[in-house]
Parts: sequence; C-alpha cells; structure tokens
Amino acid sequence: MKLTPLENWIMDRTGIATKSRADLEAYQYNQLIQTLNYCKEKSLYYKKTLEHIDIDSIQSFKDFVKIPFTDSENIKKNALDFLCVSQSEVKRIITINTSGTSGDEKRIYFTEEDLNHTIDFFQYGMRCLSNESDRVLVLLPGKAYGSIGDLLRKALSLSHTQCIVHGVLTNLEEVTHLIQEYKISCIVGIPMQILYLSRLKSDVFQTYIKKVLLSTDYVPDILVKELRGRFHCDVYNHYGMSEMGYGGGVECEALHGYHLREGDLYFEIIDPQTGESVKDGEYGEVVFTTFHRQAIPLIRYRTGDIARFGADPCACGTFLKTMDKVSGRISNKVLLHNLGEVSLRDLDEAILQFEEVLDYKASIMDGDQLVIELTMSNLYEFENRKEEIIYCIYKRFYFPVHIKLKYQQDNRTPKITNSMIKRKLYDLRTN
Repeated sequence: MKLTPLENWIMDRTGIATKSRADLEAYQYNQLIQTLNYCKEKSLYYKKTLEHIDIDSIQSFKDFVKIPFTDSENIKKNALDFLCVSQSEVKRIITINTSGTSGDEKRIYFTEEDLNHTIDFFQYGMRCLSNESDRVLVLLPGKAYGSIGDLLRKALSLSHTQCIVHGVLTNLEEVTHLIQEYKISCIVGIPMQILYLSRLKSDVFQTYIKKVLLSTDYVPDILVKELRGRFHCDVYNHYGMSEMGYGGGVECEALHGYHLREGDLYFEIIDPQTGESVKDGEYGEVVFTTFHRQAIPLIRYRTGDIARFGADPCACGTFLKTMDKVSGRISNKVLLHNLGEVSLRDLDEAILQFEEVLDYKASIMDGDQLVIELTMSNLYEFENRKEEIIYCIYKRFYFPVHIKLKYQQDNRTPKITNSMIKRKLYDLRTN
C-alpha cells in the first residue's frame, strides 16, 4: 500500500526533518502563535476578540483552548472585519449561501498566495488517487478564477494529469458525452450528483470510471458501498470547505479516513455542548485554525461537522493524523416532541439503498410529520417502492414517526443537487 503523498509534502512544507509527531506539533504550536499575533494586529474582529488575551501566556495546546471560538455567524455579520489585507490584494471572493436565501450569506476572501497554497495541497492530495495516466473530470464550479475547479485544473497540470472541468451536473447527456469522448477514468464531484449520474448512466459509469473523489458535502455510507460494490470503483473522500481554503484532508489508498493538511491547519475535536476537547476516537465537532492565511485567517472555527480522530495508526504507515469520515452535520439532526431524533444520515441509509431513488428532500412539518420528496424516473417506480421505502425508514428509528412520501418526477436535470448548497434536513415546524 502506497504511503500517503501528503506525508513528504507536509514534511517539506514544515521543514521538520524526522517523521515525528512531536516535531510536527512543535511546528503547529509556533504557527498558532504567529497566527494569533497576525490576527490581533491586522484583523478588526480579532483585535477586539483577543483584546484581553495575553498571547505570551499561550505556552501549549492546552493554553490555546483559552482562545474563543469563531463561527459562521461571526463572519456573516461583517466579513470585512476579518480581512487582514487591503481589498486591492484580494484575488478571489467566495459568497457562501447556506440556505438558498439571499440574507443567509458569508464571504471568504483569498489573496493570490492563499490560492497558491490550495493549489499546492490539491497537487499532492490528488496524487493519493490519480497519476499521469488518468483523465480527470471535475463536476464542480470552475469557470471563475480561483474557483475550486480552476484550482484543481492548475494543480493537476503540475502533475501532468489531464483534467476537464465541466462544472456542476446540470446536463446529463453532455457529461456522458465527455466521459466517452475523453475516456474519463476519474471523477471529482458532489456526492449526490455522482449518485445521480451513476444510477442513470450505469453502463457508461461501469465502462469508464475507475476512481471517484467525493467532496463538498457529507458522503452517505450507502453511496460509497454502491460505487465500490456495483461499479468496482476506488472511492476516496475529501474533507474541506471554503473557510479552510477548500482543502482540509483526503483519504489515502487505505480508504479509512482523511489525512489532514497539518502543515496549513490545526484541527481539534470538541464536545459541541461544552466546548471541551474530546479524546481521540470520540466523536465531536470539528474545529480548525488556519496557518499562513493572508486575507482571512480563522481561529478555532467551528465547522458544525461531526467526526473523530482515528485512535489507531493508518495502514499506509504515515505518522500523520487520521480523521474518520465526517458522519454528518449537527444541524442535520432534528429532535421531535416525543424526544426521538431524526437525522439526514439515517434517512440516507434508509432511502438511498433503493436504486430507483435519484435524490430526495426531507422536511419536518407540524405534528412532527416527516415529509420526504423522492425524485424518481416515473410514478410507477414510486408507487411500486413506496411502502417498502416507508418500512425501511421506520426500521432506522426506535420510536414512532409519521412519514409522508411525495413523488417528484425526474426530468434529467438535477433540481435538488444542482448547486453547491449543502443538503440539509429542513425543520419547518411552526410550533
């Protein structure tokens, strides 16, 4: 099994001479202190937040937990207060819409150097799964300068790997034609869009696609199992978000969790209720701090993602940390009045096992009614599978839940999955 390419890259990037956790953590500690000083000097937001923090008193990682958390609401209120450079130095602005409404946005800024750091990570991260013989199709935004697709194209060119950036999946036939024309062997894309493509174009998928990298959203276990079992693909998971500079970690050939971008980011796992750190192997909320970021560095940023550090070394033999695949988002769990809990993760495993299902949207309505809009090819499939799907959903829960299924016809243009907005479980109750 090949050692993750991230190991040598991180050693070169950090300048540590030995494969030592102690040496890497000493580097990370020094970077944390530099980040704190930089933010306190340059950022209006952190100048105020860190006003009463004596940075010289931060002598260890244990001391670092004294620093307040940052969250998405802080950025939404005024992203410019986070900005540490002049606006003329900003080369890329990402507007993140988390709900589909115009008032729920946050903006992340990048300098040219920030973007180059991401290209560097993508270059070595993609080597975990691709090489010069591959032809990579990227089903992510790529037209704009500094977009994720643009950076992936530049990164793969450095490895002499052919890359076609198409953008998110909106035209199934067009993407199918690209796969056949260029003999695509590897796809990078949004999990639910890859599921949609593989189920509607299974013959093409099985003929050409050997490797898949799933990114930008939570990855259902049932999807990974299907791609590996039905199509014999190697399925890699990437963890990242715009706030991280797109990339945070990627799986190696062991396919057992992400190796993290430890030369550029410091990760913590905390109890989301208490804010206290949890032990390796215990689930909690992912928190990160950036190193080297010029435009908007972030300190102890709460992601809302649930994951855990691996308790055992990776089978590839690296000394780097491993984080298990994100198991969902805190916001995608809804507590019902009968004290039962519904999660998007459980719904995924119950619903997506049916190959006729191409997508779905789930909402909790008044009376704790669970309404699920299923995207399927035709009404006959819906009626034929309806009762079985309801039964499988019931089996995922230990409490009674009122389920209503709705049919949404597929018109070969993905409606629910054709944007970068993360999927969510909608709580639409008014009481």
